[in-house]
Amino acid sequence: MRMSLDPTLLMLSLIPGAIGFVMFVYGKKLGRWPHLTAGLAFIVYPYFTPTVPSLLGVGALIGAAFWLAVRQGW
Repeated sequence: MRMSLDPTLLMLSLIPGAIGFVMFVYGKKLGRWPHLTAGLAFIVYPYFTPTVPSLLGVGALIGAAFWLAVRQGW
């Protein structure tokens, strides 16, 4: 597997990483497991998505799962 140096993918991968970092720190500070796990998922998943559409799709799925977890009262 070759590493992609697509500038669009590299710049877009910084956004979920930053969001994930903020969510992870917030979840750790307040002891909120949904924030902690979603933040960790947002930090890690850009390493495993090879294209821009997959980056956006997986990010949307993680965001939807987080929203549902918080909505359910976790």
